[in-house]
Amino acid sequence: MVTRHGDRPQVGRAARSPRVTGTVDTDLHPGVDVVCLGESMVTFLPSLPGRLADVPSFARTIGGAESNVACALAAAGHTVKWVSRVGADGFGDHLVGAIAAYGVDTSGVRRDQDRPTGIYFRTATDRATDAHEVAYYRAGSAASAMAPGTLSYDDLWAGRVLHVSGITAALSDDCLALMRELTGRAPGRPLVSFDVNHRPGLWRDGSGAGVLLDLARGADLVFVGEDEAAEAWDLHGGDAIRAALPEPATLVVKRGSAGATVYERDAGGVDGDGVDGGVGGGAETGTGGTRPGADTVTSVPALRVDVVAPVGAGDAFAAGFLSATLRGLPAAARLRHGHLMAAATLTVPGDLGTPPSRADADRLADLDDAAWGTLRLGPGWTAATEQEVRTS
Repeated sequence: MVTRHGDRPQVGRAARSPRVTGTVDTDLHPGVDVVCLGESMVTFLPSLPGRLADVPSFARTIGGAESNVACALAAAGHTVKWVSRVGADGFGDHLVGAIAAYGVDTSGVRRDQDRPTGIYFRTATDRATDAHEVAYYRAGSAASAMAPGTLSYDDLWAGRVLHVSGITAALSDDCLALMRELTGRAPGRPLVSFDVNHRPGLWRDGSGAGVLLDLARGADLVFVGEDEAAEAWDLHGGDAIRAALPEPATLVVKRGSAGATVYERDAGGVDGDGVDGGVGGGAETGTGGTRPGADTVTSVPALRVDVVAPVGAGDAFAAGFLSATLRGLPAAARLRHGHLMAAATLTVPGDLGTPPSRADADRLADLDDAAWGTLRLGPGWTAATEQEVRTS
């Protein structure tokens, strides 16, 4: 169980988690919709295509998987809190100010007097190509000092959803210990959303694949790409991924330009004295362990998009899916909202796009299958009027 001791929960077995019903629990965590935990860095985008050695200048922006999700959700009208550590330096000031400007609560961010804010530079090319270069300056960053006991659970458990990613686990041993604690099943915790975000370059010792699989098993909602599951775990196709990850109540498999599939466990998927995980989170797996229940499987094709830059699209997809989950929308609508939010980022140069208004997103998500299949979105589409966004 989790009991309060100062501001940290202690894990044990005496108490029970309430049975959840497949929706986000609004009674346990009424104040904030989503809390996002993770490192954000100041990002330098090239003024021209080409090698880092040849780019003459860079524009400053921000980047970080979890803060990207936080900003997108806040821009979509949700109450969001970002929890992290940054340096007591100008880059830290910029990060906190820029993220707060999206409407994100940054009161849970701690300033580190001894460690710097991380920064990185990247080329304009697609991350998946050999020409893409990224130069990270994050070793020993303030965020890498996050550890159990350094962050307040009054912040971490303030929301209906706690969103984290595998990137945090790779930053340091202390960060990994924190992630293990946060993904430990415990009654009363919010829904834990986990984006695998496998970044092989961050795992120098090659341990990342096994660590990420373990962390994913402790989450309630997991996002993973087919490509990264193949690379990390040698798993091919959604069914194989689900077989390896039966514990999360909801598994979202992103299939690139083919679309996305969500696997949702029906009630009754836990043996022994456990409580079904559902979409509501806060569930505890009983001593009998989790067995795969009967899944409801829903797939939605991706949109046709005129891609400007692919970076940040996965984070945007997670934000769209979470937004629709918070609103209690059905599975197909959640996937469509994920695709729409991803399209908003794919059609801009940076990590963050301007999401469509909720009314426009709902209208597009409600299109029939034929109209959805012919929709094509290009730069500036989120600012278009209803008449200007057409199917063709």
